[in-house]
Amino acid sequence: MEENQKVVRTAIVILILLIAGFGIYYLFIADRGKLPASAEPLPAEKIGRSEKAAEGPGAGAALNVALDQSDDILRKSAVDLSSNPVFGQWLKSRDLVRRFVAAVDAIANGQSPRPQADFFLLKTPFPVLQRDGRILLDPAGYDRYNVVADVFDSVGGAACAKLYRDFQGPIEQAYRELGYPAGGFHQTLFRAILEILRTPVVDAPIVVEKRVASYVFADPKLEELSAAQKHLLRMGPENLQLIQAKLRELALALGFAETQLPKARTQVPAK
Repeated sequence: MEENQKVVRTAIVILILLIAGFGIYYLFIADRGKLPASAEPLPAEKIGRSEKAAEGPGAGAALNVALDQSDDILRKSAVDLSSNPVFGQWLKSRDLVRRFVAAVDAIANGQSPRPQADFFLLKTPFPVLQRDGRILLDPAGYDRYNVVADVFDSVGGAACAKLYRDFQGPIEQAYRELGYPAGGFHQTLFRAILEILRTPVVDAPIVVEKRVASYVFADPKLEELSAAQKHLLRMGPENLQLIQAKLRELALALGFAETQLPKARTQVPAK
């Protein structure tokens, strides 16, 4: 739980998703091509309009853009997605599509996307406080992530979905550079969405324990969450709920069905 490193994987990943055309965990090496039971595709005869849309953006929708020349075109296409000035600053990063794809891949594996998020760095540790002999995450630290949630909330779902479809060519090229077969990124994106939406909202004091160089969650259920999900918890319940609500909107705009998305859940940490 080292907050002096680059910002949390999931929040920034979401932003990278937006920057790359989302609208911020891949197919596991051991189970490539398989989905968890909760995310299994419906039989063909039961797939409705929205489920079919979730199979991919559709033929003929993408722009003819080469990956190595995609940055400038993407910046121009994405500039109107948000009026938040911070969003414009983040668009100045290089290799936007590659960062986006690698970050989504990391999320699908429950890993942190820090290498893809070097444009956003928190230089101070997350604050903690002592209370009744326990160490708690200081809620004041949640405010450090307000800018992340605000930028994410400022974009429109339909416009982001269109941008994602427009840049299918470079997205799939970047995905193949990671060693995956063509045509699989949309399902990888779906797995990343599920990982984020399954993060529990903890609207209560969170107890941590000091280790040699970091803190860990005292509640085993929280500590067992993926690195991506634990990073999201450190953004605070309000920021997490805002991000999940916007992500759900974006997922629906991309054609995923509401029935495919997990319901929001809260969790009371063990004392």
